[in-house]
Amino acid sequence: MTYITILGLIAASLTTGSFLPQAVKAVKTKHTKDLSLGMYSVLTTGIVLWLIYGILVNDLPIILSNCVTLILTLTILFLKIKYK
Repeated sequence: MTYITILGLIAASLTTGSFLPQAVKAVKTKHTKDLSLGMYSVLTTGIVLWLIYGILVNDLPIILSNCVTLILTLTILFLKIKYK
């Protein structure tokens, strides 16, 4: 594993992890009023595209981070729609 891949994995972990507190809070409180449906819809679409890109170029940090981020943003998006 190269230092570039390690750097990518660290960056991916930090940016992906930033969605965890919001997802946990939304699951616990069931409160999503202040979250933007449009923003999470566009973000989730972008993550799907990044995941496809990562698969096509076979880039492990991009694939792993976007798989996890997709789960987190889909959770938030689902809760936003459910508790609207």
